Amino acid sequence: MKNILIIGATGQIGSELTMLLRKRYGNSHVVAGYIHGAEPKGELAESGPSAVVDITDAPAIADAVRKYDIDTIYNLAALLSAVAEARPQLAWKIGVGGLYNVLEVAREHGCAVFTPSSIGSFGPDTPHDGTPQDTIQRPQTIYGVTKVTGELLSDYYARRFGVDTRSVRFPGLISYVAPPGGGTTDYAVDIFYSAVRGEEFRCPIAPGTFMDMMYMPDALRAAILIMEADPTRLVHRNSFNIASMSFDPEIIAAKIRELVPGFRMVYDVDPLRQSIAESWPNSLDDSCARAEWDWRPQYDLDAMARDMVEKLRVKLGVDQNSNIACHAC
Repeated sequence: MKNILIIGATGQIGSELTMLLRKRYGNSHVVAGYIHGAEPKGELAESGPSAVVDITDAPAIADAVRKYDIDTIYNLAALLSAVAEARPQLAWKIGVGGLYNVLEVAREHGCAVFTPSSIGSFGPDTPHDGTPQDTIQRPQTIYGVTKVTGELLSDYYARRFGVDTRSVRFPGLISYVAPPGGGTTDYAVDIFYSAVRGEEFRCPIAPGTFMDMMYMPDALRAAILIMEADPTRLVHRNSFNIASMSFDPEIIAAKIRELVPGFRMVYDVDPLRQSIAESWPNSLDDSCARAEWDWRPQYDLDAMARDMVEKLRVKLGVDQNSNIACHAC
């Protein structure tokens, strides 16, 4: 990768990935693509070039690729699971129509393309424990349907046109930097904010509901390592299972109580999010990613929880002693 365009650079993943890639490849070599109303701010805006790139506008994508001599596109534009269910037509327009635009531009200009898939690409008929790399994918959400379609379309462009397409299936992503964006797994971010603020957390996911999760630093590493991987080693392309940790609400709440004594959680289950969660895997088998491009997570549940609480206390201006005292009252 020499010159990189990130579409969706101001989103949950894009805002952090853009900065990490700029540190790795140089500020001027990573272009933050955004849409009107979601302009880059602060360091993201000041550290490198940016351009208006709407994924539904193929000519705009092509213009940015030509202007900045782009050889790699990170396509991060998408509606997350719960939001997509409310706006299925828009989810398809962005997730599939937008990907088609990116792939066509990549075919014409010789670009490599990363488009993340998700655990949402699986469905209730998929083996839920140790979900294999290659298995049945029959999702029951429009989000999942767009992800499966994206995997197949990306593989088609690789086989038919030689476009270097690569992807990973992200678990639920946990981050203290960007706010959640309407995903089913977002409770695992919200719970930390409530704990650090001294608030009772109302959990929308039922106890006993396991889902794969990952700390954002590991997700960002995966997105970079897969694109830097030796292509001769890749048996798969779109898309690799990657895994780090799996837990249900009771487990993550107990872990947080070790760090924030007195933390309180009650259940207020959201039927939509719960039905989506129940159709997804409990845990993924990521042995293919480990074998083909040396994937290894660096954070487990303990390390992630400690870092989240520490970073959020700083971000929210909460003193550790006053935080504990508040929960002990």
